[in-house]
Amino acid sequence: MAALIQSQDIVFECHDNYQKQTYRNRMDIAHAQGILTLSIPIKHNKDKGRLKTHLTQSESEFPWASQHWKSIQTAYRSSPFFEYYEDDLCDLFDQDQVALQQHNLKIFSRLTELLGCSNAHRLSREYHQNTSGFDFRYLANIKQEQKIDLPRYMQVFQSEHGFLSNLSVLDLLFNLGPESLSYLEHLELG
Repeated sequence: MAALIQSQDIVFECHDNYQKQTYRNRMDIAHAQGILTLSIPIKHNKDKGRLKTHLTQSESEFPWASQHWKSIQTAYRSSPFFEYYEDDLCDLFDQDQVALQQHNLKIFSRLTELLGCSNAHRLSREYHQNTSGFDFRYLANIKQEQKIDLPRYMQVFQSEHGFLSNLSVLDLLFNLGPESLSYLEHLELG
């Protein structure tokens, strides 16, 4: 999220092939047992070959949205700013059937609004393996994760688990509130 906040020209990749094991359909939050991964189940296309990211749909046979929201509520109910943002976020978890990319863009727009940031973005028109400018597409890949040494802030379960790094921006928002934007703007990306 820091890379997006610090960028002037954001282009979301829409024409690549959907890849498993990425942050396109998952996020990590702090939970009583440590890190909890919330993953949106994807409806896989067995007959038509590779599925484009912009065509990817969630699997609606599993009530993932309500379960994600309950997990977020359980994890962050006692955080300093959860109640402040709760009403603005709950509708993101009211449908089990979503077009993944549209859902992610809706989440991005909502988060930038809550952070107080107004970064304009556009969607790619075709896939380019190499791009001009900074290419942060690799950040979506879990296996190629680049660990950034994040400045510590107080987290809900810090006394039990220590500081948990590289969590969803929701962790930052619920724990730092209005200070979250400044945190992301001043984060050194390396």
